Amino acid sequence: MPIEKILVADDDRNICELLRLYLEKEHYSVAIANDGNEALAKFNAEPPGLVLLDIMMPGLDGWQVCREIRKKSSCPIIMITAKGETFDKVLGLELGADDYVVKPFDAKEIIARIKAVLRRTSGQVSSENQVKEVSYDKLVVNMTKYELKVDGKVVDTPPKELELLFHLASNPNRVYTRDQLLDEVWGFEYYGDSRTVDVHIKRLREKLEGVSGQWTLKTVWGVGYKFEVKE
Repeated sequence: MPIEKILVADDDRNICELLRLYLEKEHYSVAIANDGNEALAKFNAEPPGLVLLDIMMPGLDGWQVCREIRKKSSCPIIMITAKGETFDKVLGLELGADDYVVKPFDAKEIIARIKAVLRRTSGQVSSENQVKEVSYDKLVVNMTKYELKVDGKVVDTPPKELELLFHLASNPNRVYTRDQLLDEVWGFEYYGDSRTVDVHIKRLREKLEGVSGQWTLKTVWGVGYKFEVKE
């Protein structure tokens, strides 16, 4: 199995070295960047398997780096945020981050989260070689290739939107609350408002509006959302 490369971007050199120590012990290859511009340069020069990204950095901050990476890559991103910044967590998720950790953190927790995110985003086929796919009229969501096909054409879609659509479409006509979706799709406990789900649903609707009369992404007022399929 190839060694996974992790890019650690944080202006605190002590934190970077501590993380390098723990990550290399777990057999990851590590690249370090101490500001946002260096982080982007290193990402572009040799794309890693995952990015640990601090929010408060000189040059470009973590938000800007996350935005730039998401324009061209679905590489997993874990944001590192200061304690209690709920707004940070919401914004990070909206920008396409996969998870976050709060300073001060335990190195073992970071390793566990890295492994969980890599497992979740690897899109690997299972041992039975099953393809993870759901399909309806003019719609195919393939999580093995992380691909969305609408009316036969591949539509460029960020990973979290795909995971959300796959989760809803795998359970047709079942209503989910926003909190359930955050827990089951984003995979961690979430504090703060859940508008990030609304943002992802809105973006999905822009891609799927009017494609088929046989299914729809439906808002269930006062409750949440469902993938409604006509009987």
